[in-house]
Amino acid sequence: MIISVVGAGAIGSAVAQELLSRDAVTEVRVCDARSRALQSLSELAESSKLRPFQVEGRDENVLAQVLGGSQCVVGCADPTLNLTIAHVCLAIGAHYCDAGGIDAVSESVLDLDVEAREKKLWLIPNCGLAPGLANVLCLLGIEEFDVADHAHVRVGDITLGADPDADYRVSTSPQKMIEDYTNPAYVIEDGVLTSVPPLSRVEHIFFEEPYGVLEASCTAVSGTTLIGSFVGKVRNLDIKTIKRPGHADQWRFLVALGFADRRSIDLRTHLTYRDVLLRRLRSLIDERRSEAVLLRVLIGGTKDGVEKTVIYEMILRSEADDKIGAVRMATSIPTATVAEALAAGEVPPGGASVPELVLDKADFVKRVSARGMPVKSRWYDGWLDVSDPQHARIA
Repeated sequence: MIISVVGAGAIGSAVAQELLSRDAVTEVRVCDARSRALQSLSELAESSKLRPFQVEGRDENVLAQVLGGSQCVVGCADPTLNLTIAHVCLAIGAHYCDAGGIDAVSESVLDLDVEAREKKLWLIPNCGLAPGLANVLCLLGIEEFDVADHAHVRVGDITLGADPDADYRVSTSPQKMIEDYTNPAYVIEDGVLTSVPPLSRVEHIFFEEPYGVLEASCTAVSGTTLIGSFVGKVRNLDIKTIKRPGHADQWRFLVALGFADRRSIDLRTHLTYRDVLLRRLRSLIDERRSEAVLLRVLIGGTKDGVEKTVIYEMILRSEADDKIGAVRMATSIPTATVAEALAAGEVPPGGASVPELVLDKADFVKRVSARGMPVKSRWYDGWLDVSDPQHARIA
């Protein structure tokens, strides 16, 4: 099967390498406007299955020519391009998925449901970690209960080591980070979808050593596209991003100062304050840091007349000299798994939807775990606290 990836940045290159390692994939085409990014990928992958193409992602005609013949196309470029790529997929007869992006763009992709159904193609945005694996696990857990009362998703990444400046380094898209920290977050309260301020509802959360006490706060990663799948299925739900303690306060300060604003700095330049912040964040991207991705999904409800709790947990760690870091792995493995399933025709007949409503959830988790993201599950009697479910914190 032929699977194409649009974008050879940190996530796109990781998705491409993950696909190249799968026996069923015979060819991986990668498109990017930057020759240096394509060259770096070619040197890292060293695979005869790789086909790099220097293509501007906004050029739909050229993109269609290069992607033609693909069974599935993965969007890993600038998130604003995802809708364009989805349109190209409909034109050439290829399935589409992406690693996650801007909520408004994902909603526009989902609006193509009727056309996708007519062409028996799948358009599935938000297939990475969160959104992606996290919401698959959440719905998988909710469906285990006769009545699900509450669900809590906690997911994020931290830098490991003693470097005092390490937590300022960036491992994901700076643009996506700013969007998550400036747009409203969403929760379900008493069955009603409600917006809350980003970086709000800060809580401490404990993980086994060496991670210890961390911090989690609501961010726009829990947009309507992600959390809307759960309305009517659970009474209360929140999704929070895990970081080191103090992270939310630091970012609230930056946002309050106006550094995320889209207004021009002065009349002599077209640069906005957000442009400057983006440039600075991009300079701090560090794909060679030691890091850990932490995921915990807790659902409490009633099963067979008894109050119970199920917890799904995954910890993925990488060192500075690893070929692909934990954040890139945690995003690329689920995304590549969706792409492979679509390309193989395992998910008939078609439409535009999110992964938790399309995939065989248990099978998806099994496949992702087998590729290096081991998800563990535990059941408990009674209802537990997501911040410290085993009461293991040392006072």
